[in-house]
Amino acid sequence: MGLAEYKRKRDFKKTAEPAGKPLPKKVKGASRFVIQKHAARRLHYDFRLEMEGVLKSWALPKDLPWKRGEKHLAVEVEDHPIEYEDFEGVIPEGQYGGGTVMVWDRGTYYVFGEQPLKSLREGKLHLVLDGKKAKGEWTLVRIRGRDGEKNQWLILKTGDDAKPPSKKLEDQSVKTSRTMKRIADARDAEWQSNRLEDESPTSQFKARIRDAIKKK
Repeated sequence: MGLAEYKRKRDFKKTAEPAGKPLPKKVKGASRFVIQKHAARRLHYDFRLEMEGVLKSWALPKDLPWKRGEKHLAVEVEDHPIEYEDFEGVIPEGQYGGGTVMVWDRGTYYVFGEQPLKSLREGKLHLVLDGKKAKGEWTLVRIRGRDGEKNQWLILKTGDDAKPPSKKLEDQSVKTSRTMKRIADARDAEWQSNRLEDESPTSQFKARIRDAIKKK
């Protein structure tokens, strides 16, 4: 899929999300994963697997299933750049996916049986996750969506039951230990990577006001 669709949907002069570096020519077996809690129009979880130099990504409307046999919808979305696994902050309102993003969980994974990319193309990924919160086996299976859509998947809990995070940990970043509210209030990632690009007098004036307020 690559990053073309990801870049098409975003204005990097207005969002601090990473634009992504050129893909490496050769990628040895990548094995990191990240789950980001994302309060956009609707709260959901973005499940991402490092593969082929990008993050293969799915949106989970209901989080991970934790009991064996449970299954939740997973909608495949555009690939994201590897740098996105560290993104936590606020996507500006009006931008694609505008809202608060938390690094909810991260760790390593491996795929049973075949190579990850081959399993992805065949529509079945039997995963073992070793994260801070998610530990155990899950399986992603492509299903036939409406009108033959190919981006509809299910994520199933396979293997043994997994222990869901406590209420406190469910709303805590594994990167900064912040809650969603604290991330939203801080707004530290919003505009951060683009501050040097906007040197208009109006923007400089607003920046001086913000700095003055912080010093009080």
